[in-house]
Amino acid sequence: MKLRQMKAIETPYAGVDNKAYANEKKRLQFELLNIQQRILDQKRRLVIIFEGRDAAGKGSTIKRFTENLMPKHYKTVELGIPTKHESKNWFKRYERHFPKPGEITFFDRSWYTRALIEPTLGYCSNRQYQNFMNKVLAWEHNHIANGLIIIKYYLSVEPETQLYRLENRINDPLRYWKISDTDLLARKEWEVFTGFKEQMFRHTSSKISPWVVINGNVKREARLTSMLYLVRKFSGQDYNPLTGDNIKDNHSIKVNGVKFRGLTLQQFSVLKEFNDNRELFSNFKKNN
Repeated sequence: MKLRQMKAIETPYAGVDNKAYANEKKRLQFELLNIQQRILDQKRRLVIIFEGRDAAGKGSTIKRFTENLMPKHYKTVELGIPTKHESKNWFKRYERHFPKPGEITFFDRSWYTRALIEPTLGYCSNRQYQNFMNKVLAWEHNHIANGLIIIKYYLSVEPETQLYRLENRINDPLRYWKISDTDLLARKEWEVFTGFKEQMFRHTSSKISPWVVINGNVKREARLTSMLYLVRKFSGQDYNPLTGDNIKDNHSIKVNGVKFRGLTLQQFSVLKEFNDNRELFSNFKKNN
């Protein structure tokens, strides 16, 4: 098995301004909605995980991924401190949150917590850590062989960037709750975390389950780059970033012979889902 199949993505969005960012985000979100529709129609299962240090921008990036998706067909999972039972049955802890056919699951931190923050702060034993590292790729490959699609993002930030963001959280009365004692402890163990991160990349990145490493120092660039990778993976390499094409709120669709125009992405997605399942709704109406 050839390892270290990492993909360090160079962003095409360096220095993107506010207007270009807003336009490109909407273009990419439109493509993501199409991908979700394809996942739904084909009954496929997609898992997208985001790893990185505290304040790397994982949660805010997921938020941009999901802004215009159909809420019924995706979920975001952010697990807390594991119970003793969960700690002993590590993979099962995450398998129970895997998507059903036609769904997408986003993990804000994933099973790789055991490869990163847990060994850094001594929250797991060395035996548990080694057991995880020895088994995780075979476990992922088995799920992939059974039809699960797994995308593994790692958002990388520099020490100065993280410190700036943590200080902002501490001083913001509306976001103070986003920082914990664990965050501060991990900050003190920067080099230890780095060592475990490098081991994770060396031993848990394969051709069919690679790590996608994205520079997270500028949040706007990281968000767009992450979405671009997924769009290109599903739609091919023909998506050209920053072409200037506008995605306006003028989508249209015909439902039961009635033409709806000037729709937002959210309105379009709701009506498209209704249209795709109109037979089900029709049967429901007859039975009631």
